[in-house]
Amino acid sequence: MLFFRNCGLDPEAHAALGARWGELEYHPFLANRNDQPVTVRFEKNHDTAGFENVWHSDVSWRAVPSLGSLLRAVEVPAAGGDTLWADMAAAYDCLPDDVKQRIDGLEAVHDWIDTFGALMSDEERTSTRQNFPASIHPVVRTHPETGRKMLYVNGIFTTELVGLPADEGDRLLEYLCRQADYPEYQCRWTWQAGDLAIWDNRATRHYATSDYHPQRRVMERITVIGDRPF
Repeated sequence: MLFFRNCGLDPEAHAALGARWGELEYHPFLANRNDQPVTVRFEKNHDTAGFENVWHSDVSWRAVPSLGSLLRAVEVPAAGGDTLWADMAAAYDCLPDDVKQRIDGLEAVHDWIDTFGALMSDEERTSTRQNFPASIHPVVRTHPETGRKMLYVNGIFTTELVGLPADEGDRLLEYLCRQADYPEYQCRWTWQAGDLAIWDNRATRHYATSDYHPQRRVMERITVIGDRPF
């Protein structure tokens, strides 16, 4: 995690900074700036409350998920709207040895169908599925730079553990997803307008607190395409 107070970036400089890490991602399901399609805009107000208040890593449903993201605060509420991140390498390190042995070599299905697909018609889901099939990733992925092992499941996009009976897999998946709940693994940022947060999406999950409605909160995110989990 990197945090910068009042960094003063405009949308063009924001995108240019992200591009220093690699190719920028276009998100097919979220609202993007018309003048800059790689910028996702999260705009909440009296009519639209936040819904990102669950621990997750972004676009894990892609065959090649993101490396990281740069989130910029455009407008913040008078109170509330913090974002939290959880360290999934620390979460893995602190698992009991028997759980580590149990999940060694396990794979999980990651899919967008129950989230972004929930508001689509059957025809839209079928059409979109052709371009974005479900992906299978290791439950424990290895960081390509540091070599650390990290939990790589989340409550939004991970739908099942491959090769386990549904009841057993669901219980284990819930247990693994709950590892982000421990404050010992977390950091929390209280936003001011102009702030920038940069994070490694491979090694963390994040949670946007939705405690500010009906106040207005506007954030913009640039995401860098990453690497295939292993």
